[in-house]
Amino acid sequence: MLDIRFSRALQVMLLLAVADEDGAAPRSSSQLACELNTNPSLVRKLLVPLSDAGLVACVKGRAGGARLGRPADRITLAEIYRCAVGDKPLWAPSPEAEPACQVTMDAGAYFAALTAEVEEAVLASLGDRTLADSVRELRRIGAERRVRQG
Repeated sequence: MLDIRFSRALQVMLLLAVADEDGAAPRSSSQLACELNTNPSLVRKLLVPLSDAGLVACVKGRAGGARLGRPADRITLAEIYRCAVGDKPLWAPSPEAEPACQVTMDAGAYFAALTAEVEEAVLASLGDRTLADSVRELRRIGAERRVRQG
């Protein structure tokens, strides 16, 4: 089963970054949920680790809402990823088999090393991209789509 927490957390952060650029008021979990076509409780669950990490500032109450905790050009996608997935590994190993041959004896160690290497590469790639970079890329993609649609 694919984990969608990172993509959802990234979408929340992109919505907040665009709102910040546009000078909009903080966004409620209901507003964010409506834009993401999901429920507000999922949005609130996504906001907790983002807020704990200082990526999002949340104000409770009727006039409250969420906004970026710091400028979008100082938030990396790696930070958002870590908040969304925590310490969960990128891939889960298969259950240990009874050691019957070299493969069943050493596959677990090999897979753990491979997973660590791939996750390091993913985090390095995400660490090179900021939320501001992502908003610019979204805007470029949108402009290209509008040109194609004429």
